[in-house]
Amino acid sequence: MILLGEMFMAGKFSFEQGSRLVKLARKSMEYSIASGAGYSEVCEDKELLKQRGVFVTLHSFPGKELRGCIGMPYPTSPLWNAVIEMAAASALKDPRFKPMASEELGKAIVEISVLTVPEEILGDRKKLPKFIKVGEDGLIVKRGQHTGLLLPQVASQFGWEAEEFLEHCCEKAGLMKNIWQSKETTVFKFQAQIFSETEPGMDVQEIK
Repeated sequence: MILLGEMFMAGKFSFEQGSRLVKLARKSMEYSIASGAGYSEVCEDKELLKQRGVFVTLHSFPGKELRGCIGMPYPTSPLWNAVIEMAAASALKDPRFKPMASEELGKAIVEISVLTVPEEILGDRKKLPKFIKVGEDGLIVKRGQHTGLLLPQVASQFGWEAEEFLEHCCEKAGLMKNIWQSKETTVFKFQAQIFSETEPGMDVQEIK
């Protein structure tokens, strides 16, 4: 089992940069919910303007139930702009939830996951789970028009083993849970640097 090419490990962001991104996401949410328009803010940090994949996840507080999660898995947009766009989308356009109202902002935790470039896993399909590090790797499963993605922290949250993680990712794509064993199914893995509020609008922490 090998990875197609070398894993692209972009430079990690500092805690200060991560905190800026989380605060930016909240400002984007607040502005978009209040005005219905997109937020805009100039960024001078060149590192935050590099193209990166990113997801913005919203959790209820204190129950930490999922309230929204939308992102772009591939580096197709400057990170700063992507965070602004994905934060607003997570609050207002996640089809699993009704659009967030202003009064919910004080009851939601903002979490940012900055992704490495997804890399395809190749080789013996049945051995694939051995090459997935639970809690470190996220997964993307693709087959035809079906695609499913789960962030690294999801497997840890639910206590899944690698094979269970694969199965749930297949189901997320609307596929049979064991379809990852088929040669017609493509599986990718990626890593994420995660920053999250400890409480709504309060201190930020990096989640290892």
